Amino acid sequence: MKKNKKLAVFASGNGSNFQAIVDAVYSGELDAELSLLVCDKPGAYAIERANNAGIPRFVFEAKAYASKEAFEKEMIAHLKSADVDFIVLAGYMRLIGSTLLNEYEGRIVNIHPSLLPAFPGKDAIGQALTAGVSETGVTVHFVDEGMDTGPIIAQKRVDIEENETLESLQAKIHAVEHRLYPAVLQKLLTQGEMTYGKKESVN
Repeated sequence: MKKNKKLAVFASGNGSNFQAIVDAVYSGELDAELSLLVCDKPGAYAIERANNAGIPRFVFEAKAYASKEAFEKEMIAHLKSADVDFIVLAGYMRLIGSTLLNEYEGRIVNIHPSLLPAFPGKDAIGQALTAGVSETGVTVHFVDEGMDTGPIIAQKRVDIEENETLESLQAKIHAVEHRLYPAVLQKLLTQGEMTYGKKESVN
């Protein structure tokens, strides 16, 4: 029997995408094992979600370390101890540094609330509304050293209605994220499509 891949999820806040992944694992939609939550905000609700699901946690504060290299080395120790195969960023608000990238090259993915390369960085949903575009979306991509610049794996469009508000668009984006991310992870982890730079068409 094929061994399920072991995932670490990185989150900084509420953790709704983390919860979607937890739910997909428990329902059997995602053939993976959740081995670790990594969180850089000790007060984040994602930690409570991990507690409720019985998932081990590594919680840290960056300011307690001399450098990004220092805390990423400690991260790697926890990841290796948990036998993690693949890293999933889900609202993790820090750029991944070279220490972690080199150790898990081609095995780190992120989800971003826009159709990259449009609207990278923070507040992508607000950026799209301000720009007055008619559509935005969700992107799953491999992580490199840049901000939301890694090779795109999959995208899903979301229409912006004429009277759209930030709250209504956020709700639509989150609904798409919670379906798309587990589905893309399932393909990456179980169908031999963990190819750096492989892309699915936008729909």
